[in-house]
Amino acid sequence: MSTINVASDQTDARLTCDLHTHTCYSRDCLTTLPDFLETCRRRRLDRVAVTDHNTIAGAVRLQQMDPQRIIVGEEILTTQGELIAYFLTEPVPAGLSPQHAIAAVRDQGGVIGASHPLDRYRREAVGRAKLLPLLGRLDFLEGFNARCILHADNRAAQDLAQARGLPTTAGSDAHSRWELGRAVTLLPLFDGPTSFLESLPEGQIAGRMTPFWIHFVSVYAKLARRRGWVPLPGDQGGR
Repeated sequence: MSTINVASDQTDARLTCDLHTHTCYSRDCLTTLPDFLETCRRRRLDRVAVTDHNTIAGAVRLQQMDPQRIIVGEEILTTQGELIAYFLTEPVPAGLSPQHAIAAVRDQGGVIGASHPLDRYRREAVGRAKLLPLLGRLDFLEGFNARCILHADNRAAQDLAQARGLPTTAGSDAHSRWELGRAVTLLPLFDGPTSFLESLPEGQIAGRMTPFWIHFVSVYAKLARRRGWVPLPGDQGGR
């Protein structure tokens, strides 16, 4: 998978996909579902994987609002770090081993990879030592996460994926409206998990890193949750 400028002519006839996003169903995000969807439409994102922490409730609601655009996903906190899954019909609970989380995704026909796998500053990252034994069971690695502080950590994930013959994805990891679409994966047309996996080797990464200060948006969201200023939606259990 190559990295290109988002304005490149190579984007023609491809779907623009943000494959890592969050909504108010994550504790560290305050973006409402209507605001989320309006921003995705305005920024002409063709497919958006909604990957809230340990819940699919918000993603399911958004897919009901815009079935073609929204992919139901989840960022799953396992006992060894975070994995990211798409095309889910049931939530995968937090706290499983990576092997059991992978099996739970496979059982419902989903696809699964590792999000920001080598981000040295993110405690939820799987990290190289724990990631290596999992590579044979994963469908992809996230090769470009716009919220990684160091581009070198994204590059390391891309290099590892290439060395092991795995495709890579890109996503904004948006926790605010402003971030949506900052990093995208440009893919041939797909309509489900099988064709998605077939399209990944032909994908291209486009986008830009977000500035460091954007992490304070998540810090404020967590504070607002703890203080009760902005309650969580009643039907979710995300981190």
